[in-house]
Amino acid sequence: MPPPIATPRARALGFGMKRARQARNLKVRELGRLIDVLPQNISNWESGKRIPKLEEVATILAALRVDSGERARLLELARNANEPNWLEQHAPPTATFVDYERTATEMFEWASGLIPGLLQTPAYMRAVFAAAARPKQNIEKHVMVRLARRDVLVGRPPLQYRAVLNEAVLRQNIGDQQVMAEQLRHLLAASRARNVSVRVLPERSGYHPGLYGPFVIFDFADLPPIVYLEHYRSNGYVYHDEHLADYRAAVATLSALALSEHDSEQLIQGVITELEA
Repeated sequence: MPPPIATPRARALGFGMKRARQARNLKVRELGRLIDVLPQNISNWESGKRIPKLEEVATILAALRVDSGERARLLELARNANEPNWLEQHAPPTATFVDYERTATEMFEWASGLIPGLLQTPAYMRAVFAAAARPKQNIEKHVMVRLARRDVLVGRPPLQYRAVLNEAVLRQNIGDQQVMAEQLRHLLAASRARNVSVRVLPERSGYHPGLYGPFVIFDFADLPPIVYLEHYRSNGYVYHDEHLADYRAAVATLSALALSEHDSEQLIQGVITELEA
């Protein structure tokens, strides 16, 4: 059996190696000459299409003078890069998730509790971060990072983004009524972009697979898709074809139960009217 291509850990390893190279302002060819490795090999490692040997990773990290903490993280990824699934012990979202957003061509998101990060306003973000007890001095940094993520929706080409939101997301008391009204107005404006689709799953829809929690499916131009599962203090990445098929089926079910884009827009506008009354 051939080795797996672009597993979650392999891609995270590649993202980290690429960031380290760019931090030194080196092109792929320049790094290749420095460590006597073919540039195509480095490109394949950075994309996750191929998995480097542990000693090759160590050579690159040494040449790039990567600090000890990041070096240990990347070497650990390299040791387990062939494993198909991954539970990452961090509060979401991490740099790996942001890299998936940046490199994906299409993204489907089921949002069961909060407005998706790509569609949040700064005031909504601040309210979420404050409620999550993030240090005040770090909140603005987190807001700026999250705002920068929205660039994928207006890039060339833009990310094709579809979201299905639980109706309860629209009625959460995040911040105050003014914050929520502003957030929902932004949600309406964002949903009118040609590459963005926002639909709402009505309350009392009965059993559906989304009851088990939020998830994202990333599709890429030339790499296998990956499913992202968000937990309170960890993230899961799923890669197996059979698991992916189950999540594709969940998307089909949620899409069948959700309101149309037009009816979703009417529902969101109705909630805004309630908030502003």
